[in-house]
Amino acid sequence: MASASGSDDDEFVILVCTDPTNEIEADISNEEIVISTTDIFRWDFPSTLSFRTFKIRAHRNRLIEESSYFRGLLGGSFSESCLDCISIQWHLETFLNVVKCMFRCPLDITSRNFIPLFQAALYFGVEILLLQLKSWFSEASVPKDPGLFQIQLDDLIDIWNFGLEHANGFVQELCASYFARNFMWAMSSKFFEDVPYDLLLLCIKHPHLTVDSEKHLSDALLIWLDSSTERLQRSNKTECGFCDILKQIRISLLPLWFATGKRSSSSFSELANESVDSIFRLMQVTSIGPINVLRNGDLSHLRIRLTEYSKRVDLSGCLQITTMILLLSLLPNTHSVGLALRKSIEESISNLEQADGSKYQIPQGLLPTLSFEAVQEVDISGCLKLHLEAAIECFSKSFPSLRKVKAAYLLNFKTSTLYRLVQKCSLVSEVDITVDMNPLISSQVSVISSSSAVISLAQNRPYNVGDNTSVTSLYYLGHSLSNITKLTLEGRSDACDSDIQYISKFCVSLCYLNLKGCISLTDVCIANLIRRCTKLHSIVVCHTSFGMNSILALCTASSILSNSPTAQFGKKHLDSLAANLQLLHMGGCKCADEASLQELLSQTQMLKSLCLGDTNLVDDALCNFSGSFLEMLDVSNTMISAAALNLVVRTNPGLKCLNARGCKNLFHPENTTKVGKFSSSYTCEELFIELGKTCRLEEIALGWGFSYLSLQGLKPAILSLRALTVGLGGSLPEDALRLLPTTCPTLESLVLYFQVISDCIIINIMKSLRQLQTLALCYCFGDISISSFKLSMPNLRKLRLERVTPWLTNNDLVLLTQNFVNLVELVLLGCKLLNSDAQYIISSGWPGLISIHLEDCGEVTRSGVCSLFNCTALEDLLLRHQGPGIQRNFILDATSKMPMLRQVSLDLCDASEGDFDVPDDAHRYCLRSVKIARCKSQRCNVGSYFAEAHRKPVHRETLVLVWNSRNVVRTVVKERL
Repeated sequence: MASASGSDDDEFVILVCTDPTNEIEADISNEEIVISTTDIFRWDFPSTLSFRTFKIRAHRNRLIEESSYFRGLLGGSFSESCLDCISIQWHLETFLNVVKCMFRCPLDITSRNFIPLFQAALYFGVEILLLQLKSWFSEASVPKDPGLFQIQLDDLIDIWNFGLEHANGFVQELCASYFARNFMWAMSSKFFEDVPYDLLLLCIKHPHLTVDSEKHLSDALLIWLDSSTERLQRSNKTECGFCDILKQIRISLLPLWFATGKRSSSSFSELANESVDSIFRLMQVTSIGPINVLRNGDLSHLRIRLTEYSKRVDLSGCLQITTMILLLSLLPNTHSVGLALRKSIEESISNLEQADGSKYQIPQGLLPTLSFEAVQEVDISGCLKLHLEAAIECFSKSFPSLRKVKAAYLLNFKTSTLYRLVQKCSLVSEVDITVDMNPLISSQVSVISSSSAVISLAQNRPYNVGDNTSVTSLYYLGHSLSNITKLTLEGRSDACDSDIQYISKFCVSLCYLNLKGCISLTDVCIANLIRRCTKLHSIVVCHTSFGMNSILALCTASSILSNSPTAQFGKKHLDSLAANLQLLHMGGCKCADEASLQELLSQTQMLKSLCLGDTNLVDDALCNFSGSFLEMLDVSNTMISAAALNLVVRTNPGLKCLNARGCKNLFHPENTTKVGKFSSSYTCEELFIELGKTCRLEEIALGWGFSYLSLQGLKPAILSLRALTVGLGGSLPEDALRLLPTTCPTLESLVLYFQVISDCIIINIMKSLRQLQTLALCYCFGDISISSFKLSMPNLRKLRLERVTPWLTNNDLVLLTQNFVNLVELVLLGCKLLNSDAQYIISSGWPGLISIHLEDCGEVTRSGVCSLFNCTALEDLLLRHQGPGIQRNFILDATSKMPMLRQVSLDLCDASEGDFDVPDDAHRYCLRSVKIARCKSQRCNVGSYFAEAHRKPVHRETLVLVWNSRNVVRTVVKERL
C-alpha cells in the first residue's frame, strides 16, 4: 500500500484522460471525475468508466520510474516536463489498467484485453506490464485444468496477427504452441477456417501437436483448404504453396477407408493414392521385414503422434499398424538410438511374432519407452496385424492412466486377453470388443443343417495371437478384481457360459453390460452374472437367451440374490436391480413370456432407454410400466395397441426416440378388448395428438396407422426431428410428403417404405433438407425419373433405392456419383438396365464406399467382377442375380484386395463355374461371414410353348459360414439371408 502512494513530499501530476473513440452521449453529471493514485486500491471500475473524462492525480516520480513515455515527457528537457497537467488520449479502461500496473495493483488479464494492454504497454513503455502480459500468456497457454481453455481461437488468431505485426517472436511461438497442444479442440471451432496459413503450418510442424489420429489432422487440414479459396486469390501464395501443409501428414498411418475415400478429393487425391499404396505395402511385409528397415533412415513417418498432452489414441481401421510401429512410437524421438538397441528391438519383436501369446512379455528395461500419462483412451479396432499381448504390455508401460480400450472387430481378443488387460492396466474401466452380429438369429431362421470345424491357426500369420490358454487354466491365475464398469461383448457368438462365469468373477463392478448377439449363452448363465454384478444399471441382451431366469434375477431383492427357492415373481422389491435399471435393451428375446415381461416392467420405474422390439410384449405388460423418465422406447413388431402406447407416452414427457414400426394392433380400432382403463379402440390419431402435446421427438419409426392426420397431430413434437422411418402399413399422401421439409426441417435420415412418391416430392426434399445424410426409398410407388436426383447433396452418406428406379442406366449412375459425392453406403435393387460398366462408374465415383448391395441389377456381373476391387475399403458386399460371371475364386480375391471386407453375400446362379471357393482362416483377413444363396429354376404358368423362356430363379436355401475365435460354423437355412 505504501509503495502505491509514494513518499509524502512526492510531487503530483494531473493526467487528463479522454477516449477518442468514445462516441456515446453521456449525461452532464457524468462528464468528468477526479481520482487519485493514493487510493488506487479502492478504485471502483464500473462507476469510474461511466464518465466521459477522468483526471488522475498521480505521483510524478512513479510515472517516470515505471514508464519510458513519461520518463521522456516529464524527466527530459521538453516543455511538458514542468507541466502539472498532461492530456492523454487512450481507451479509458485500458489506460486505467496501465496506471494500476505501474502502481503495483493486480490486473485481471484475459484473452479479450490482452492485445489492448500489450499495445498500451508498448506505447507507454511500461516494462512491468509487458512482463505480466508475457507471464499471463505463458500460464494461460498451459492451463492446469486440461479442460479449461482461457484463450478462445478467435482471440488466439488476433493475438497471432498482432505478434506478427509487431515482430514479436515470443507471442508467435506461444500461439503456435497453444494451438498445437489444443488442436483437437481448435479444429471443432467455427473460427478454425480463419486460422492464418503461417500459424497453421507452424502448428502442425510443432513437436507438441496433439491429435487423436492422423485422420483427424487430415480432416481438419482439408476443411481449412476447402474454405481458403478467397484467401488464395487475395494472397501471393499459390495453391500449391497452401497444399504444402498436406505434406506434413503421415500418410502411412491413415485408416484405409479414409485414404480410399479421399481419392476423389481434388486437393488430396495424389496423397490419398500414395497412402493406399503405402498401407498395402505395410500390410504385406513379413514379421521380420519391417524390423530390418530400422537400420536404415528416418522412420518418423511411421511414428504415431504422441505427446505429453495426448488424451486419446485412435488407431481404428489402421490394418497396417504392427507391433513394431507401436513400439517405435513409444521410443524417444531421437536418432541416437544405437545399433545395439535397434538389434534388441528386432530380436524381441521377432521372438514376439513366433511366441505363444500366453508366455510372451517384453523384457523389463529392454526398451526405453516413454510414458504418456495423459492418455486415457485407446482405440485399436480392426488393427489385425497388432499383436494383442504385446500391445497390452506397451499400454501398461506407456499409458499408466489408461481408462478406456476399444478393440472392435478383433476375433482374437478372447476372455484370456481381457483378463490380461485388466491385470496389466488396472485403471481400465471401459472395454469394447464388439464384432459383427451373427446373421443366424435363431428366432428368425429355419435351420436345415449345421456343422462346425475348429480353426487351425497359421504359424506365420502376424495378426493372429497364438493364444492357446483356455478359460479353465485362467482359474489358476487367481481372481484379481478389476475396475471395469462398462463391458461390451456385442456379437461374440462364441462366448460361452464358462467365459461369462469367469468374467463375472473379476468384473464385479460392472454397471453397463452389452451381450447383444451372444447367442451361445444360456438364460441361467446370464441370470448368474446378474446376481453377481449387483451394480448393473444398463443391460443390452438383444437376440440372446435372456428369459425368465434372468428376469427373476433382476426382479429379486439384492439381499436374497441367490438360487433361493423362495425367489418368485409377483413380489416387488425396491432394492432389486430392476428398480434401478436405467437402460434395458432385450429386443428379439423370445424366451421371455408375457408374465415375466409384466413383472419386469412393473419394477423398472427408473428406465431411460427401453427396447422390447420383437418380443412377446402385449398391452397388459406395457401398461404395467410405471416409469416416467423414458427417453427411448422401441416396441417394434409387437402386439401393443394405441391405447397402451398412449399410456406410456402420457407419463413420459421426455421421450425423444420412438420405434413402433410393425405394430399391427395400432391400426385395429374394431378390437374392443379392455386395456386397464382404456379401450383399444383408442385411435392412432389420438395417440399421435398426445405425442404432439407431450414430447419433443428426435427419432421416430412408424408403420401401421400412420397417416396424414397422424403427421398433423405430431407436428409440435417433430420440429426438431432428426430421423424418420415410415414402414409397411403407414400411408403418407403426396400433400403430407410435400410438407415434410417444413414440418421436419432438421431431418438427417429419411426412410420410406411402400409410399407413393413423385419427382416433385423428391426434388422438394433434396432442395429443402440440406442436412440429409441418409435417404432410403424402398418399394415405393409413383412416377419418378432421373430429374429427381439432379441436385447436389454433399452431406448425403447413405443411399438406398430398392425397386423404385428400374429405369436407372449407366449414364444416370454417373449423375448420381456427381451429385452425391460423399456416399459410403449404396444399395440398388431392381435397376435392370445396368451393365458391367456400372462397376467402374461406382468404384471411380465413390472409391470410399464401405457397403455395396447390388441385387437384380441387369448384367453388372455377367462379365465378372474386376472394377469393384478399387473400393479397397469395402466392409460389406452383396452381389445377387446380376449375371453368371463371378469367378470361382472371387471371395479369395476380394479378401486380399479389400482387406477390411467383413461380410460377403453371393448367389450361386451368378457363379461362372457353378461354385465359389472359400478362404481358409489364414487368408480371410477381416472376413466374418459369407452367405451364399442357392436358387432353383421355376417355370411360370404360361403354357408349355413359353415355359423355357419364362423360367425364373426361385430361392431354395442359403449357406451361411460364420467365423469366430474358435471355429467356423457352416449352416444351411431356408430363408434368403
